[in-house]
Amino acid sequence: MTAPQTDLDVSNQKLPLTGHLVELRRRLIWVFLTMAIGTGISYLFKENIYGFLVRPLAVAMDDKSSGRLIATGLTEGFFTYLKVSFFVGIFITFPMLLTQLWMFVAPGLYKNERNAFLPFLIATPILFFAGGAVVYYGVIPMAWQFFLSFQSSGAETVLPIQLEPRVSEYLDLIMTLIFAFGLCFQLPVLLTLMGKAGLVSAESLAAKRKYAVITTFVIAAFLTPPDVISQIGLAVPILGLYEISILLVRMFEKKRHGDSTNKI
Repeated sequence: MTAPQTDLDVSNQKLPLTGHLVELRRRLIWVFLTMAIGTGISYLFKENIYGFLVRPLAVAMDDKSSGRLIATGLTEGFFTYLKVSFFVGIFITFPMLLTQLWMFVAPGLYKNERNAFLPFLIATPILFFAGGAVVYYGVIPMAWQFFLSFQSSGAETVLPIQLEPRVSEYLDLIMTLIFAFGLCFQLPVLLTLMGKAGLVSAESLAAKRKYAVITTFVIAAFLTPPDVISQIGLAVPILGLYEISILLVRMFEKKRHGDSTNKI
């Protein structure tokens, strides 16, 4: 008696553990190779990338300060360009990482599972780039204006306070903010997947809303500079995404309940 056919791909035969490890290593090599190529290409445009990242500070400085970034080490300029190129290389090749992850996991999923998981895979890079755009175009300009407001002239404080930021520290800060916002914007994907797996429910998420607010502001305080503008700029979008996650989980729960009712 033959076993009933399922919607799992016939070509997806069971592999031993070593086979899966070899497959994972091969896909990771592709990811690292793509990131290396992306870093190399980004280095060719390092001046343009550097100009893009420092533009918010240049606009905020205007005529309020020295209007320059300084380097205090002989190799600081070179390593700063290298770090920026590596950052952009990872940023632009992030979809490649997700694609290889999908190609590794998809053969072990049924067709209906692949169809359910694919939208989340597409939403992940979109939300990641959206988080980076929010911090670059929305939060950073306000935060930089706030920090620059603490400069003073000699008439006000006897000795003037004039900002001359280090180029490496500034770029570390802005790259950290972009990655932090990008990762935090993955909240709907994470919670919705947990809801589909039955690990959380819309009711439990709604009941723990007050704890989510506190946790969000604590996380925002750790990930952002010590100013209220940046913390609120990160916390408010996260709370909005949390509410969206509740709606998505509730929608999947209604769909699951409808499917179970139809089966009965």
